[in-house]
Amino acid sequence: MVYIPVDLMVRLLGKYVTISVKVPVEIKRKLERFGIKPSELLRRAIYEELRKKEIMEIEKELEELKPVLNKFTKKFVVEAIREERESRRH
Repeated sequence: MVYIPVDLMVRLLGKYVTISVKVPVEIKRKLERFGIKPSELLRRAIYEELRKKEIMEIEKELEELKPVLNKFTKKFVVEAIREERESRRH
């Protein structure tokens, strides 16, 4: 899976919505004390969680495809790749 930086993801997606979150006052004070921007922190956390879920989804799909994929021998796959590469050279 390729990780896409948050700023690039935002440019690719374009449209925005606002998501708000309530935290205890003490947490807000600590964020300010350490110079942590909540919006950037939450944005990264959301993207990371989505990335994890997408990976889990792909892993599940691969698991479902295993019976079909296991029917292909290593030799068959290697030969198919070689043939494809050769066809691109000509």
